[in-house]
Amino acid sequence: MSFDWNLLKTFAAVTEHGSLAAAAHALASSQPTMSRHIAALEDDLGVPLFDRTGRRLELTPNGVELQEHARQMATAANRFSLAAVGRSETIAGTIRISASEIVASYILPDILTRLHRAEPAIEIELVATDRTENLLRREADIAIRMFRPDQYDVIARKIGEFQIAAFAANTYLEQRGEPETLADLLNHDIIGYDRSDQILMGFRDAGYEVDRQFFRFRCDNQVVAWKMVVAGFGVGFMQAGIGDAEPHVKRIPIADNDLPTLPIWLAAHTELKTSHRVRRVFDFLATELSRVARQQQA
Repeated sequence: MSFDWNLLKTFAAVTEHGSLAAAAHALASSQPTMSRHIAALEDDLGVPLFDRTGRRLELTPNGVELQEHARQMATAANRFSLAAVGRSETIAGTIRISASEIVASYILPDILTRLHRAEPAIEIELVATDRTENLLRREADIAIRMFRPDQYDVIARKIGEFQIAAFAANTYLEQRGEPETLADLLNHDIIGYDRSDQILMGFRDAGYEVDRQFFRFRCDNQVVAWKMVVAGFGVGFMQAGIGDAEPHVKRIPIADNDLPTLPIWLAAHTELKTSHRVRRVFDFLATELSRVARQQQA
């Protein structure tokens, strides 16, 4: 018996994303199309794959048994696509880059502009997100990450480290005074994250037990958090190069040596690294990001 791969692809997407709507979004399709695909696959197999309760879909025992097979087929199809792309020798085409919101907003614009001038035939897609993009599933061709990637079949290169520093707006320091030690920050308005514990762990590593209520303002969007520093709400943390370039804030030279650095890693799928286009962009980003890291630590 032969199957239409599109039907199996839909089944794999629905089981992975949990609903027809989410699967439709992931496949850039429509919910009615997803529903027709599932019905057609069930007809072809002669077994029900889902129990339908209102708008909810629950896998039947048959569906559970076939789910892993469908996932393996989807993975194999993705690997097939990666291998085909990896053999492309043309410098033209699209490159999809994933980077954190801060890097995408403040570091990459100048770099990608220089890349565009050097390679005008390359089309650039930038995914500005703080979540981890899946390279294997082609959510990104190249990822810029602040941790060492451990994903299977990914080539990673450490580019350098970004220096972190404490900053506050001049207007805030005029009203509250400038803290001189890390302990002085306990008496200041600190801008931090909502769900992320990154800054909390930094304080704890320095010997100060604080919780999220320690922050007078909380937001996991790091661009927004930085804007609140510039607006004068309180003291916040930023890559040194970005903060030093902002005229409305001042670096607070407290415990700079105690603040962690952010490692910079470039990652790409092993098969994509054989693509001339991807290697060109990968090496270009490595050179430019390394230069920025050196400037920040100068």
